[in-house]
Amino acid sequence: MMPNHPSHPLLATTLKAVPPWKGGMGGEGRNDMAKLFYIANVRLPTEKAHGMQIMKSCEALARAGLSVELIVPRRRNPMEADPYEYYSVEKNFTITSLPVIDTVRFGRFGFLLELLSFLIAVRLHLRGKKGTIYTREEAVGLFFKTFALETHIFPQSPGFFRRALFRRAKMHFVLTSFIKTKFIKMGISENRIAIAPDAVDLSLFDLSVSKAAARTEMKLPSDKKIVLYAGSFFLYDWKGVDVFLDAAKQFGENCLFVLLGGSEKEVSEARAKWGRSNVLFLGYQPPKSIPMYLKTADALVIPNKKGSTASEHYTSPLKLFEYMAARRPIVASRLPSLEEVVSDKEVVFFDPNNTDDLSRAIRRVLEDETLAESLSQNARKKVEAFTWDARMRTVAAKLREIREL
Repeated sequence: MMPNHPSHPLLATTLKAVPPWKGGMGGEGRNDMAKLFYIANVRLPTEKAHGMQIMKSCEALARAGLSVELIVPRRRNPMEADPYEYYSVEKNFTITSLPVIDTVRFGRFGFLLELLSFLIAVRLHLRGKKGTIYTREEAVGLFFKTFALETHIFPQSPGFFRRALFRRAKMHFVLTSFIKTKFIKMGISENRIAIAPDAVDLSLFDLSVSKAAARTEMKLPSDKKIVLYAGSFFLYDWKGVDVFLDAAKQFGENCLFVLLGGSEKEVSEARAKWGRSNVLFLGYQPPKSIPMYLKTADALVIPNKKGSTASEHYTSPLKLFEYMAARRPIVASRLPSLEEVVSDKEVVFFDPNNTDDLSRAIRRVLEDETLAESLSQNARKKVEAFTWDARMRTVAAKLREIREL
């Protein structure tokens, strides 16, 4: 396990087919800088957290001195917002969307067909261009022999083919030390692996507003204790939303359990099963609203479950860093993945999957104002080392070691 120390923003261990997005070119006049192509098979914007992670990474890479082009597929998207505005990022990089066979909605085969068509389009788009390729898609190794790979989840049993693709990457950026260990066991040299936990844009959370004012702004009650969860619902069962909602049953009307996130279907199902007068489902909220919502809380909860390798060892949840930046006390599952970043000085831990212990931890925060304030301040101080700029400056330094295409 990596040391729990506030100075490790990265903890590196040896460490136009289609015009850019409407709204204008980002990063113009940067041709004198090293070129980086960030290949991401995602729709933008998206309600999923990876959209924020990718956009903030590109913004920070550009700030680190790289000329960045984010390449994404052109897919059907019910969200029509300009991604720069939606994610509150500077237009210091370009976004190019390439035509694909848009079959993701047809299941696994449809996804693979879309991915293949996207990577073919990328290969054609980059023909004759020089630069470094950065991606979260190991399948990029089918078309490029020089690329850097960012890995968030290590497959449970990678077959020979996937292992070969992983080995092709010239540099690996991983979220936790546990993923790094997996790659080393696969035979990848330690000096080709850097640990890069996720991060936060502190400027979005530096709101000069009181908890009372935030509640007025977000139309939440001023006379209740608010316990808040922000994130995915049941797309990933290990997120622990069910544990959070079961805990609400142990509290009275003086506490309000607020949930931000979930699809309409997930919210409907959760409301039918766990709906109570002290539970409020607000549905998915755009990123710009999250900082103000977090300010309304008396306790912020990360109820991730044990029993899932992704939860216990691989995740570096964006919500953790956003919670820390919000200056509100945090209650979190005691899991190795979270303990890589925080300790008992910054959060109150509880036994994962244990509703009674979660309730105990919440009550401890709600009833001890001195403890709540100490946790909030300690967490805020520690998260100052986990900014996107700090993370991607180190990434950029490692990328400069990779030769061009």
